[in-house]
Amino acid sequence: MSGPLRLLPGTGDTAQEHAARRRFPAGWPDNTTDGHAGPHTPDSLPTLTPRRRRPSWAEDPFDELAERLADVCGAAVHPDEIAAVLESDGLTQEQITGRYGRRDLFEVAEELYERVPRRFPDPEPPPDPWRTSPWRCVLRGAVFGLPGLAYVLGAGLLASGTGAIAGLAASALVAWAWNQGLAHRAYVRLASGGRRAAARSLRVGAPVGALGAMAAGLLLSGPGTMAAFAAGQALYLAAGTVLLVLGRERDLLLALAPTVAGAASLLLWDPGPLTVTGLLLVTVAAAVLMAAREIVTSLRTDSTTGPGNGPPPAASLPYALFGLAAGSLTLMAASADGPAVVVLTLSMGVAEWLLYRYRSLGLAALRHSTTPRGFQLRAGRALLLCLAGYLAVLAAPTLIRGVSPGPLLALGAVLWTALLLQAFGTAWPPAAICLAAALGAALGPAAVRPLVCACAAAALVLISYALLGRATAHR
Repeated sequence: MSGPLRLLPGTGDTAQEHAARRRFPAGWPDNTTDGHAGPHTPDSLPTLTPRRRRPSWAEDPFDELAERLADVCGAAVHPDEIAAVLESDGLTQEQITGRYGRRDLFEVAEELYERVPRRFPDPEPPPDPWRTSPWRCVLRGAVFGLPGLAYVLGAGLLASGTGAIAGLAASALVAWAWNQGLAHRAYVRLASGGRRAAARSLRVGAPVGALGAMAAGLLLSGPGTMAAFAAGQALYLAAGTVLLVLGRERDLLLALAPTVAGAASLLLWDPGPLTVTGLLLVTVAAAVLMAAREIVTSLRTDSTTGPGNGPPPAASLPYALFGLAAGSLTLMAASADGPAVVVLTLSMGVAEWLLYRYRSLGLAALRHSTTPRGFQLRAGRALLLCLAGYLAVLAAPTLIRGVSPGPLLALGAVLWTALLLQAFGTAWPPAAICLAAALGAALGPAAVRPLVCACAAAALVLISYALLGRATAHR
């Protein structure tokens, strides 16, 4: 659901240490006695009652020069840098000998270099690599949620019966698991080898996954309308994976337009089975044709070269298992409260934006923390803040409907924290925990499913706090 993650820059935690170790070189005047900036001897003390002077007052012209060029001299790594600045400022030989009492320009520069301690300025913070447009995430959320309207539009075409429903569910699970693993592999190859490398993975992987999902639906449902619907679902999910990986969310939204229009028309009249079938076929055909065009375009036009093979297929296995577990938990939740799952699906755009937001907060914590414990607290606070924000988005629609938000919040917490760990390259723990939760929810009574998800969410939050509270996880 999210792309490859770039490395973050390092931390600026050593600024305090540099300040503590700063020493004054020999010959630097002691400024701690009366607030004057220059050296003080009995001969230089004024005979009249002195008025209050600013700390920057310098009685010696050379001290005044050192104060004026303190930033330049502190950042210099060699006296010649100071000499170049003095020369560019128009310092003449007459001023050097007459006003400052030094032999030449280089003598002035060397003495300034010795007097002024090194004060290298901290570099400007780099641009935030995790800043992303919230509107793009909202668009992706709509793309994730709108396909659910196909089930509303095609409800009259779906056959009843346990076998038919099992075939449709099995087809969806196979497609979710396969496409989750395929998306991970394609994203990795996109980062290392460019769009051409990603297109090569998608060119083979997307059709294979679609065929596997279609076979699962046909095997359990048997020939008929349900198997045809499962085939269309498999083709759309494969095409959607291609378009999302290659950044073509708008094309996918355009392909969904016929289905969205047909679902909206149900509020006014019944379009009829032929119209419904035609709208669904147009959506699937448009998505497949757009995905094929994007693959061909990427293979022809992208000149980026990179590693030819990418990671081994086993590296994508935990992502595929997570897709299987997440799909199973979602289907079980849909059997209890279908509208709640629609809210969950539509919230995926917000979830993705909060993943980016957590990365930004982690980067800020690296810059401002001075101890490992301090960074862990900042990272933990950012984790709770982002998770609470996502759960608030989930809770609002359920409270409006008057439905208890507990089951939906537990499932949402599981999915978001699992995706967060995956975003940091930790794939097996969330896959194992989500699989265990799915197995427990399937074997136990429906009443314990929220408790199972809550326990899984608590485990994932603790793992996230422990792993992401280390600065090395954010580098």
